[in-house]
Formats: sequence, C-alpha cells, structure tokens
Amino acid sequence: MTVYVIDDHPLMRDALTMLVHRVRPGLKIIPIHKLNVVESTVEKNGTPELFCLDLQLPDTLGMSGVQVLKAKYPDVPLAVVTSASASEFEARCLEAGANAFIEKSNSPTEIIAALRTLLVSEEDAAAEDAASTAGPTKLSKRQKQLILMLDQGLSNREIAEKLDISEHTVKVHFWRLFRRLGVNSRTQALHFARTNGWLGI
Repeated sequence: MTVYVIDDHPLMRDALTMLVHRVRPGLKIIPIHKLNVVESTVEKNGTPELFCLDLQLPDTLGMSGVQVLKAKYPDVPLAVVTSASASEFEARCLEAGANAFIEKSNSPTEIIAALRTLLVSEEDAAAEDAASTAGPTKLSKRQKQLILMLDQGLSNREIAEKLDISEHTVKVHFWRLFRRLGVNSRTQALHFARTNGWLGI
C-alpha cells in the first residue's frame, strides 16, 4: 500500500516522507508536486492508503484540492498538512471531506500521532469490522472513553487534556469511531450509543 505526499515544496515533501516512515516503516511513499498528476501517479504506483495534502499548491485554490481528492478517492483517508491557520481553514477542510487537519508548525511527535491513527493496517481494519457487530465490549479502550466523554459533553480540547493527547489526535480518533458506527457527527454517535444502551460500558 502506498502513501502519497502532495506538496510543492521539496523540503516539506522530504520532511513529511521521513515522518510517514516513522509512523510505519516499510510503507511505499510517493511524493507529488501538484494535484493534476495525482491520478496518473496513482495508476502507476498503486492503490493509495493515505493522502497527505498541502492546501497551497500551484494548481489548487482554497478547498479545491480536498474536494478533488475526495471526489476521486472517497474511501481513502486524507490528511491536510499545511502552514495555513487551523482557525481559518480547519473547519472548512473537514466539511469538505478531509479526515484530519495538521498544521506544519506542530511538533513531529504530534504530526506522527495524527498520521498513525489514519494509517490503519488491513488486518486492524478487518478486526475492527468483525468486532463492530459484536457489541460495545469489542470497542477499543479509547473508543469507549470517547463515547463516555461525548456523554459528558466534553469539547475536543477537554478530551485532549484528559487523555494527554493533541486535539488533532482526538479528531482522528473520532473519525475512526464514526466510521465504526456508521455515523457522521458527535450528535449521531451519542444518539447511537444511547439507542443501543452503550453508555454503561
């Protein structure tokens, strides 16, 4: 499986490539300098497991890169890794379909933690899918914690402080939980948990 790092700055492509290698050694990582060669590059190099996308490319404007990738590859996790401000762009990126928003100013440890949660191995994904029909006792410890914290009405920042992780990592954990439950929001996840009597877990 292959990770595609899409960034027009050579140093940033190299730095991200090194970080992704630290997430999971042995991954095939393909650097790309602009969006309009992604499709041909994927055809040549194999099925993507993750896209790391910079917002500011020569052939993109605003959210267009996110929109194009999610339209062509809706099931592939997409991490926006950018120097753009989270306060200005994060909500818009997530609404456009990105699974994580990571500022380049974050520490390598924070970036690695956020990417690691998106890089679910096929074996792990299969185990999660098999467990998803077996009830809440088969949820991971972290997913059980998230459901309980949703019920407490905690914000992402408060959850991050309690779990001693970054807000970016919290958002990625929620993405995985939503995927497991087949929902799209915190409200839907909480409703699902209440409907199925999961709040006693």
